[in-house]
Amino acid sequence: MLSFAQSVLLAVVTWLPVMTLIITVHELGHFLVARWCGVAVERFSLGFGRAIVSRRDRHGTEWRLSWIPVGGYVKFAGDENVASVPDLNDLEDLRAAIIAHEGPGAERKYFAFKPLWQRACVVAAGPVANFLLSIILFAGLLFFVGDYVMTARVGSVEAGSPAALAGIRAGDTVVNADNRAISTFGQLQSYVMVRAGVPITFTVARGGERLSLVATPVDRESVDSVSGKQHGGVLGIRSAPVAMAETHVRYGPVEAIGGGVARTWDILETTAYYLGRMARGQVSADQIGGPIRTAQLSGAVAKAEARSAPNLPTAIIAVTVGLVSLGAFISVGIGFLNLLPIPVLDGGHLLFYAYEAAARRPLAASVQAVSYRVGLALVLGLMLFATTNDLRRSSIFHFLGGPFS
Repeated sequence: MLSFAQSVLLAVVTWLPVMTLIITVHELGHFLVARWCGVAVERFSLGFGRAIVSRRDRHGTEWRLSWIPVGGYVKFAGDENVASVPDLNDLEDLRAAIIAHEGPGAERKYFAFKPLWQRACVVAAGPVANFLLSIILFAGLLFFVGDYVMTARVGSVEAGSPAALAGIRAGDTVVNADNRAISTFGQLQSYVMVRAGVPITFTVARGGERLSLVATPVDRESVDSVSGKQHGGVLGIRSAPVAMAETHVRYGPVEAIGGGVARTWDILETTAYYLGRMARGQVSADQIGGPIRTAQLSGAVAKAEARSAPNLPTAIIAVTVGLVSLGAFISVGIGFLNLLPIPVLDGGHLLFYAYEAAARRPLAASVQAVSYRVGLALVLGLMLFATTNDLRRSSIFHFLGGPFS
């Protein structure tokens, strides 16, 4: 029981700083672009509920730290409508009320009266900030730490596996997959993992030749010391021994930024592809995770890095590097999630703005209000589903006992 409690404490202690950074950057994206566009911001809050501490700056914005330390939000002045964007009649009523209270011209600082392109920029700034954070974190790791990479050389092939049936042999080096360049074994694994049941055309270097071989990964459950149980496509190959295949690559500033962009794009592309297959029913949705999953990963990364370090200073550095890398991955996911065209998410707002641009008027507030309720139900349902998946993967059911196991 003590070990379980320690694991939970470690997960929470490592997860909160990671998520606080990601959420703060997301909300700062909205805030900074709103301030640049001259939008009056009433409140910037980290967390929800009552304020622990708060203060107002010279622009009249309340900066607040709230007692529920998960999430955060930016509240624009006058943003009291359930749908956030009033319809045409509401806009005129709001304009009249603002002018009566603050004088002519005061309405121009309110979000609802900003040009459409400015409102779209403010909304899109949150996810964009998450992508930029990921690029910066990945680039920082590549510049300061470098990267240990395994070449895409095949060390061994499992008998009867998809790789063996396709004719892949030990000693082959995978050059590309579906005309996508492959330079490391990690890239090869990432590409294959989300393509169970999908034929992949590989180009492999063998001796002085290049051969084109087609292999179809099979879905298989695996257990990782950090991520735990997971399903994914496998070919049935192993990398060459570390001493033969691993190299330490150092990056300059420009190369590090390029590497950060490439890694962020790869995660976005893989996520979109996997969700597309999931929507078509081609793969199971049991890999979707939520806050519990990310907290478990944070704790597992910290534990794994600390165990491999020879002393405390090295352990602190290793844990920091591991959590920074995890934070970069999570930030991409949060940015992508917020761009989904679901009302209550940033993508839903952008969808309404697209309608406004085409119809030259906002969608009726009543329609938006219903859409937001439906969107909220979808998001809550997704969170419930993800949490259920998290609990099934964790040891909590076993800890609590029979009814859940």
